[in-house]
Amino acid sequence: MTQIEEIHSALATVKDPELHRTLPELGMVKSVAVQGDTAILEIYLTIAGCPMKDQLTRDIEKSVLAVSGISRVDLSFTPMNDEQRAAIKKLLRNGRESFISFAQKDSLTRVIGVASGKGGVGKSSLTVNLAVASAQRGLRVGILDADVYGHSVPRLLNLIGQRPTAIDQMFIPLESYGVKVVSMEMFKPERSDAIAYRGPLLHRVLEQLLSDAYWGDLDLLFIDLPPGTGDLAISLGQLVPNSEIIVVTTPQVAAAEVAERAGRIAHQIHQRVLGVIENMSAYPCEKCGEPTSLFGEGGGAETAHRLTQLVGGDVPLLGKIPFSPQLRNGGDEGTPVVIAAPESASAQAIEEIVAKLIVREKSLLGVRLGLA
Repeated sequence: MTQIEEIHSALATVKDPELHRTLPELGMVKSVAVQGDTAILEIYLTIAGCPMKDQLTRDIEKSVLAVSGISRVDLSFTPMNDEQRAAIKKLLRNGRESFISFAQKDSLTRVIGVASGKGGVGKSSLTVNLAVASAQRGLRVGILDADVYGHSVPRLLNLIGQRPTAIDQMFIPLESYGVKVVSMEMFKPERSDAIAYRGPLLHRVLEQLLSDAYWGDLDLLFIDLPPGTGDLAISLGQLVPNSEIIVVTTPQVAAAEVAERAGRIAHQIHQRVLGVIENMSAYPCEKCGEPTSLFGEGGGAETAHRLTQLVGGDVPLLGKIPFSPQLRNGGDEGTPVVIAAPESASAQAIEEIVAKLIVREKSLLGVRLGLA
């Protein structure tokens, strides 16, 4: 094998940091030459201001410098033209036009909508922590922040002000703590701008966020839904019929009655209700250790009971998350509690819920297959 062939082989081990495909596979290697002990490389970038250019440079240099006889790398970058970007888009989508991969019959991704009857129950914080805890277990996880009016996921994951890379009307989700993230906030001209969309446009926004993002192969996609039973909750059931729903409530019985409606609308559009999570539950007093029920008791169990009666099957109370300043602090600082305080009671409760969620009840294990 010649030295140039060895360099090509080395480049075949380097993956684009955002697309997670090798450089030759994406057509990003423009030219390779050797002059003495120097490898002279020209590499294509998907866009001129590629945010991952520095990481790509480090990965290329590390790989090529491992080739025998090469002690220096002369690396230059050239932006791709429209035709080359279109070819990448076609490659990533397997030759198909824009479509929602999660809605296809052959999709292996579980889509879980996180819903609530009212705002302020900690739905977004739970979505983020459930996703990060799942990623820590080795799963490939994404979050779609579909709360168009009250999007908060970028702050919760320390992604404020960052924008995804766009490739010919397709964009690459940002990544934080091993979770791929898409939010309406990432596309606003100014972060402080308000969103004032009406029903039909909301459906189109959700459709585009699902179809125009290159999510790759995911095991789980969490969708942070807006509170209530409005347009986006219905649109999710229409766009991804196999999606499932988790209902979040607080311990107050009044809040539980409202939360039940979110489960009812999911049942009406034939989505499976996975269970109920009670947030802001009783927590131990720092002085005496006695449980303090700041927001009442029994709301989660009551919601689960009512939804079980409604659907005619078991809708379990998946867990109770104790009221915790650490959970709130983690949201303000952009560090989920399962990362910042993994030993805390709230983080432990979230981990227990994730352990239940990631188990698929339906399996081919032990099933006799009729193969000849």
